[in-house]
Amino acid sequence: MILQLWLQLGATAAIILVASHFLAKSADTISDKTGLGRTFIGVVLLATATSLPEFGTGLSSILIVDAPDLAVGDAFGSNLFNLMIIGLLDLYWRNGPLLNAVGSTAVLVGALSLALVAFATIAALVHGSTTFISGWPLSPFSAIVMFLFVGAMVLIYWDGRRQVEGDGPPPDTDRYAGASLGRAVFAYAVSSIVVVASAVWLAKTGDRLAEEMGWEASLMGTLFLAFSTSLPELATSFAAVKLNAPDLAVSNLLGSNLFNMGFVLFLDDVAYVDGVLWTGISQVHVLTGAIAVLMTAIVIIALLTRPHPRLGKYWTLEGAALVALYVTAAVLVFKLA
Repeated sequence: MILQLWLQLGATAAIILVASHFLAKSADTISDKTGLGRTFIGVVLLATATSLPEFGTGLSSILIVDAPDLAVGDAFGSNLFNLMIIGLLDLYWRNGPLLNAVGSTAVLVGALSLALVAFATIAALVHGSTTFISGWPLSPFSAIVMFLFVGAMVLIYWDGRRQVEGDGPPPDTDRYAGASLGRAVFAYAVSSIVVVASAVWLAKTGDRLAEEMGWEASLMGTLFLAFSTSLPELATSFAAVKLNAPDLAVSNLLGSNLFNMGFVLFLDDVAYVDGVLWTGISQVHVLTGAIAVLMTAIVIIALLTRPHPRLGKYWTLEGAALVALYVTAAVLVFKLA
């Protein structure tokens, strides 16, 4: 039974990986054809699509298997994994430090992502310390996080328009000269549907695995399920780097964290009918949230202090720190959950 569950998890992950390749290509084509810019497309279209597994898994964990800890652990764990991917991309990128090649809009996206992750972490801490508003149908923290998320999308849109209409580089109109915008939108839509359908199956499989292995839902959500649902970010980010689009890759990862904290957790709280979502979760998520804040700060500092050299042939200081912090978080969650 356990082997069968692991095989199901692997097969679903493989489907997500294949669909993610088409997501990256179609998103980059839409960016080129519309002139909206890779950062805006990376945050709004690509990050939304690659975060659909967290969205589908979160709602499925609550509505189908009644496991709120699994849903929140998946969202917070995905934040950690997404930031660690930036470290892996830095190792893979051969044209100097990766963040040297990313536009200034990424600083804004990173700052907004840090704010939402920090606020969600505070929500978990406050609700874990008091039961004052535990009986409310919706936490005021969830409502504020959703409000901040909408505001962040507006700010990113206007900053992206300013970059395009200002003195930014002209779009490379020859990259997809033979491609159709309509076909790219269709590929994006189909790939997104495949990804979110796979996410529903991931939630059910993850919960059954947690039961069979005797693991806590917070551990399963933060490590194993978060890894599976972050596979689209991993695949699309590496695909974007291969397309020589580091802006698209980094904005996708930071934007996914925005989506996880603002949109996914808000809807998870709405779907959780037994009170406030935050009161039914493990306090280990406060730890993972704090580490995600630190990792995001490292990315922002690296963006603000560029250009800077590598430490050696492969690593930069920020890349090594991001990978090391993810490993540290994984070990702590495994011991504490």
